[in-house]
Amino acid sequence: MDLQQNIFLIGLRACGKTSVGRLLADRLGIDFVDTDHALVQTVGVEIAEYVERHGWDAFRERESETLLREAIPGGRVIGGGGGIVLRKENRAILHGGITIYLKADAEELARRLMNDPNEKQRPSLTGKSVADEVREVLIERAPLYEGCADIVTNGVSINEVVEQIIRELGRLS
Repeated sequence: MDLQQNIFLIGLRACGKTSVGRLLADRLGIDFVDTDHALVQTVGVEIAEYVERHGWDAFRERESETLLREAIPGGRVIGGGGGIVLRKENRAILHGGITIYLKADAEELARRLMNDPNEKQRPSLTGKSVADEVREVLIERAPLYEGCADIVTNGVSINEVVEQIIRELGRLS
C-alpha cells in the first residue's frame, strides 16, 4: 500500500471520522489530521462561534483553505468536516488521494448526535430537529460522498470499520 498518498475520511457529522481516523492512522503508522480541529486552531474560536460571527460562506472558505493546507503530499489520514464535499475544489483535492466514505444511516447518526451534541463543534445547519436535519442533509450530500469515495464502509464499531478500510486499502495497492 502506498502510504505516500493521503487517505481522506468523509461523511456526515457523527459518522466517526475522528475516531476512525485516529485508530486508522495509528494502525498504519502515519499522522492523523482533523480539518475541523485544524481550522479551529487557525481561526482561534470554535466552529459554531465562527459561523455565528462570519456566516457559513466564510466558514466554507476557511474549510477549503484548511483542506488545501493539510492535504500536502506525504501520506496522512485526514478527517474532513461533514460539508467538505460541498465545494468542487475540495472534491478535486479528495480525488488526489484515497477517499473513504464512512457511511451510516440517518437514524444512527441522529442517535449519535443526540448522545453527544457537541454544539460548539457541530452547529445546526438547518435549525430543524436533529433527526430531520440529519435526514435532509444526508439526502443532499450522499451523492457527493459516494461520488468522491474510493471505499465505502458499512461497519458498526470503530474497530470493524478500521479493519474493513485496511482490507480495502490492501486491495487498492
